[in-house]
Amino acid sequence: MSATLSPARTRRGRRYGSWLRGIAITLVTMVFALPVVWMFAAAFKTNVQVTDPSVGLWFTPTLDNFRAVVEAGQIVRSMGNSLLVGVISTLLSAVIAVPAAWAVGRFSMHRTGSVILVARIVPAISLLVPWYYLFARMGLVGSYTVLILSHMFVSVPLIMWIMISFFAGLPVELEEAARTDGLSAFGAFWRISLPLAAPGTATASLLAFVFSWNNFMFALVFSDDRTQTVPVTLFNFISYASTDWGGLMAAASLITVPVVLAAVIGQKYLVAGLTSGASKG
Repeated sequence: MSATLSPARTRRGRRYGSWLRGIAITLVTMVFALPVVWMFAAAFKTNVQVTDPSVGLWFTPTLDNFRAVVEAGQIVRSMGNSLLVGVISTLLSAVIAVPAAWAVGRFSMHRTGSVILVARIVPAISLLVPWYYLFARMGLVGSYTVLILSHMFVSVPLIMWIMISFFAGLPVELEEAARTDGLSAFGAFWRISLPLAAPGTATASLLAFVFSWNNFMFALVFSDDRTQTVPVTLFNFISYASTDWGGLMAAASLITVPVVLAAVIGQKYLVAGLTSGASKG
């Protein structure tokens, strides 16, 4: 009898466990999604409705906030600045960090890896004063160059730290076979390891771009009205006397869309790359 009931109990236990996991995932998703839903909803409200807790999610939407933000022009220019700085800093960081990560991971340069970890944990705010003095003497404050260089200070160690473990996990026999066929060490990296590391490179680059897009501190100190990025533009909606909540939420919604799209597109290519690698293997 017990042997007959055991499979049924096992199925019920798995079903209950699946339900509990689904409920837990739903609750966690709701907790994290609630601020985002409120932000998008507040973007379609007036300032009076935003501060009125009785309005909730039932209201007559308006596009006045988006219209005012776009017509002002600053948010569009700031999004262009953020895109320019984010793309260039991420590309330059990947060009430097990926080959360096391959060398560290392939040749077991543990001491170099420790130095990279130190660079990751150094508070960036502690470097603002010497950086500002140095860049001001060079006449670079307020330029795109200083923003790109400051973002690379974080992006290069970030990409390297992710890619070191990725390259270390690749089979060394593949590169040895390529070396046997006549390729140099760098040729084996370029033709063998780099294509296999494409999913990791995409992940690290996406994280670096998101950091650059969201960075506030460097842009606040090093940018001016011409090179201002989106976090600083959002900050300008807050004043001492009052806060334009409708415009702030509309601008926040607009700058969130590119990051969400980048994450969705990046996830698509990551899944495609992993599936392709599995089918070829």
